[in-house]
Amino acid sequence: MDRSNCTSPPVGFILLGLSAHPKLEKMFFVLILLMYLVILLGNGVLILVTILDSHLHMPMYFFLGNLSLLDICYTTSSVPLILDSFLTPRETISFSACAVQMFLSFAMGATECVLLGMMAFDRYVAICNPLRYPIVMSKSAYVPMAAGSWAAGITNSVVQISQAMRLPFCGDSVINHFTCEILAVLKLACADISINVISMIVSNILFLAIPVLFIFVSYVSIIATILRIPSAEGRKKAFSTCSAHLTVVVVFYGTILFMYGKPKSKDPLGADKQDLSDKLISLFYGVVTPMLNPIIYSLRNKDVKAAMRNLVFRKHFIQ
Repeated sequence: MDRSNCTSPPVGFILLGLSAHPKLEKMFFVLILLMYLVILLGNGVLILVTILDSHLHMPMYFFLGNLSLLDICYTTSSVPLILDSFLTPRETISFSACAVQMFLSFAMGATECVLLGMMAFDRYVAICNPLRYPIVMSKSAYVPMAAGSWAAGITNSVVQISQAMRLPFCGDSVINHFTCEILAVLKLACADISINVISMIVSNILFLAIPVLFIFVSYVSIIATILRIPSAEGRKKAFSTCSAHLTVVVVFYGTILFMYGKPKSKDPLGADKQDLSDKLISLFYGVVTPMLNPIIYSLRNKDVKAAMRNLVFRKHFIQ
């Protein structure tokens, strides 16, 4: 890049979004808006029932409430910007607003990775060591576990974003994305980003690889324990307590692996199509996954379903 055009920091960035596909913008505006409303409603109800229903005052549902809050914060950090980009082609975002949006998205994503690992540990203790569960997963243990997840995600985000925002940027600062995605921003830097790349690799190991490995080992032990249960009813009951979390883990990490693991096209025409595909997959990861989480838990967890019914009946009774 032309280093004579470098600015540190730049005045702002231009977000391309789907400006090259105007016909898709109106359709996706309505679709994403509806999904966002479902996210706010579904996760908001989950937080409400985990607070109001005394039967859900347990570690698993405390983590679930945190997961719902994370999904609301994560989508709120990016979806309003995405919706605005559909209405304003080549939308401009200020440098400070871009930094804040990147910080929030990165922090919430990293925190969710750690939190899903904590939830796997909770299910491991509940199924593999049920007699010790009240001691191991006491309030003095699970509250710091959740707080530690938030602290780790926020700390990681501070490190990554502060490194990225100190770089000089070149040219017209056009980001080929809906939001200030950190990899897209780093491409605009007119300086050596090897430190940033190494830092991102370390971050991915700590917040993606290690939690995935931990979850995998936990569920191998869980499945082995369930298979040793003599009765079919007992196996079904044990598996039902962790099926919702396992489904959320598969959706969450499966989307990430699909986003970053598929091969890149070398054909220019194919590259354009892949560019659109990458944006839409990123949109799926950022919106559809948080929307599915409350649906999965409300459908696959009988305690949550019962709590929601009680909340509705209580509301009608009061009226």
